[in-house]
Amino acid sequence: MRAGKVMAVLATVLLAAAFAPGTGASAGPWVRTASMDGDGNTNIDLAVRQVTVTPVRAHVGDTVRVEMVIENKAEGTATTPAEVRANGKVVGRQLFTWGTSAGDRLYRLSFGWDTRGLLPGEYRIRAVAFVWEDSSEFDNELELKTPVVLVPPGAAFPDGQPAGGTATETDPRFGKMRPGG
Repeated sequence: MRAGKVMAVLATVLLAAAFAPGTGASAGPWVRTASMDGDGNTNIDLAVRQVTVTPVRAHVGDTVRVEMVIENKAEGTATTPAEVRANGKVVGRQLFTWGTSAGDRLYRLSFGWDTRGLLPGEYRIRAVAFVWEDSSEFDNELELKTPVVLVPPGAAFPDGQPAGGTATETDPRFGKMRPGG
């Protein structure tokens, strides 16, 4: 019986290694590993180029919309998770497939952040598109400079500001972009 357990663990380890990113093996229909260039090296470079948040002044319980623009700067292809973090905590996550067409370089993702049950306060929003094999990890995330302010339901906002507002942060290396376009 002990040998059976050892063999089961060994089989699990071998399967995990066989389907690890960069091996060229398929991990299933929902995840594809990156393609290789002619030298057998991965050529992956994703960059979060823009993040837009609406509203930046909301009541606890409201839904905050977060949109991000991600650029595929190289030739790889994969399905990768993109995340929205508020004060470091993941509040939105979705898989997106990139690199399926040489003409598709920009990917626009939209998240709805449900603020029910959160404490009032300021929340720093960070958009993240991380992939292990990325050749320049420094541009895989972008933080919004303007915090999202949450107040209790029915409460007034600081400085008499109205509910609402939009804030956009664009990677300065990317140039100017219009939100949503």
